[in-house]
Amino acid sequence: MRLRTADGIVLSADYYADVSGGPVYLVGHGFTGSSRTPQVVGIAEQLRSLGGSVLVLNFRGHGASEGLSTIGVDEIADVEAGVGWLRARRPGVPIVTVGFSMGASIVIRYAGLGGDPDAVVAVSGPGRWYERGTDPMRRLHLGVETRVGRLVLHRMFRTRVGGGWDLLPASPVEVAASISAPLLVVHGDADPYFGVEHGRMLAAAAPNSELWIEQGLGHAENAMTPQLLERISGWVRRTVPASATMNP
Repeated sequence: MRLRTADGIVLSADYYADVSGGPVYLVGHGFTGSSRTPQVVGIAEQLRSLGGSVLVLNFRGHGASEGLSTIGVDEIADVEAGVGWLRARRPGVPIVTVGFSMGASIVIRYAGLGGDPDAVVAVSGPGRWYERGTDPMRRLHLGVETRVGRLVLHRMFRTRVGGGWDLLPASPVEVAASISAPLLVVHGDADPYFGVEHGRMLAAAAPNSELWIEQGLGHAENAMTPQLLERISGWVRRTVPASATMNP
């Protein structure tokens, strides 16, 4: 399926319909990911099996979507387009945005900059920009900040990256204080990209947050387990309004 953002980008997305009356999830992948990676497909299928429809976006510059990736900045318009499509299709049903790594920064910034999800789940997300304290993040910066690196990302991962930011955008931790919806922050103590301080700073900044530091968990969608996803689904059902989840 296709969605069009407010700034004119056509996005590719996949929708997993469920008629049980549960919540609706909008899932955002990490950098170089897509809606069609086996890990993301597995997450979407399990969330549907647990009782909830799922919309999985391909962020701009990823997969079959148009545009260029801005590494989490303009992509809030992608989430806005997905949430708008879901509200029109499933009026009255709570919408839970779930993001992994870059996707986590996007759903946090969307909620903190005027978006209206009913709950937010951020897995392995960065709290601040320009993390270079780990080898994987140093390699990522080399990829996005050099011409050769961007060419490699395009050819190997189908990820098209735009130029640098003209102005430094507000970081996830800077906007987290404005999130009114319940926020679940999930971070692994074995994350090779972002240390646990990122998860802690996000949870500390948000007024209605819960923090799970998961022992032995790695990074983002690649580290997800069925057991952890089932616990996240349980948190959603405890957190969003019970009456709303009964809406058809």
